[in-house]
Amino acid sequence: MSVLLETSVGDLVIDLEVEACPKTCENFLKLCKVYYYNLNAFFNVSKDFLAQVGDPSATGTGGESIWSLLDPKNSEARYFSPEIRPKLKHSFKGTVSMAVAPALEGHTKGGCGSQFFVTLADNIDYLDGKHAVFGHVVEGLDTLDKLNDVFTDKDGRPFKDVRIRHVVILDDPFPEPPGLETIQPPSSPTRPPDNSTRIAEDEDPLATLPEEEEERIRREKAAAASALTLEMVGDLPFANVRPPENVLFVCKLNPVTRDEDLELIFSRFGTIMSCQVIRDKRTGDSLQYAFIEFDRREDAEQAYFKMQNVLVDDRRIWVDFSQSVARMNTHWSNDVKRGPRLDGRRDGGFAGRDDLEQTRRYRREGGDSRSSGDKYGMVFDVPDSGRRRKRSRSRERERTRDTRQRRSRSRSPPATAVSFSFSAP
Repeated sequence: MSVLLETSVGDLVIDLEVEACPKTCENFLKLCKVYYYNLNAFFNVSKDFLAQVGDPSATGTGGESIWSLLDPKNSEARYFSPEIRPKLKHSFKGTVSMAVAPALEGHTKGGCGSQFFVTLADNIDYLDGKHAVFGHVVEGLDTLDKLNDVFTDKDGRPFKDVRIRHVVILDDPFPEPPGLETIQPPSSPTRPPDNSTRIAEDEDPLATLPEEEEERIRREKAAAASALTLEMVGDLPFANVRPPENVLFVCKLNPVTRDEDLELIFSRFGTIMSCQVIRDKRTGDSLQYAFIEFDRREDAEQAYFKMQNVLVDDRRIWVDFSQSVARMNTHWSNDVKRGPRLDGRRDGGFAGRDDLEQTRRYRREGGDSRSSGDKYGMVFDVPDSGRRRKRSRSRERERTRDTRQRRSRSRSPPATAVSFSFSAP
């Protein structure tokens, strides 16, 4: 006599010990027939020990026998006496036993109701004589391995519910008890009896949505996961940051492209507040990407659509909005030596039109020294002590050169007079 349990991790075929435990097997088969176990969750899974199921409330305190369902007024019918047989032991993985409940308040006795468990390892002798063995798993040992490997919380409840999807009775030798038809539902339940909000192991919570809505939610989740990863590695200041609508991220630049080149090219779309080609702080070499800040969002959008994949200095550039949040990361921006800011912003980058005019005035006054690494008002973070050392070394070389010249002049032989005589022919 066998029963097929279709679970969310696989199928289990259970052979019942009908002759040794007739009452227990009858109770189990009739509960299966009225869909009592359908959508029940495995509420207690202990690795290499057992997996318990059969409580509709999934709390471990519920469940009742088939005779209690047939006679709800009889409180003593909730449990029946366990059929513990000495020859039936928990010796092999896949042993199926009824859980024996202790006597509860308001009841004169405990016993077996509807809860049962399946062992997940061999030789669990601790359970012998305490719980009633009534079957064995003959097919689906790989399903037991999957059940044994699920992740659980501290109470043994799987984080993703493992449920009995459906029960198929392969053979039932017991006659129908009176009144069974009255309590049998017309079809299998469609919602878990415990009203759990957890999804089952094989469920997709988006599968019931329209295709467009499902794709939108999946994209949002993927974007959130990517943003969290970028926050963890330090590329974003925080995961929920929103890209500025007036700042463009331009990459794949030619290393020779300068700030003023980009400003000249992009200024035809509107007023540019700042234009920065990001450079290495030590060498001054271009990192081949830049940030361009427009005065208006509409100008930035127009530049985005017009300049995408355009050739600049023999390089096909890429323009994007999504990476513009990197401009907020001070590690990526060029530090500007201007002292404290009055508008509350950090040093580095431009605050707006005033900064732009200040930078242009700086360049008109001769402050644009290419050899010192100044680019578009940017002074790379070179310590002053290093500059002083450079100047001192140059002066030392000049002094050494002058000394050598003086020594060479002092060692030269004195000039001698040479006279020429001419004789007449």
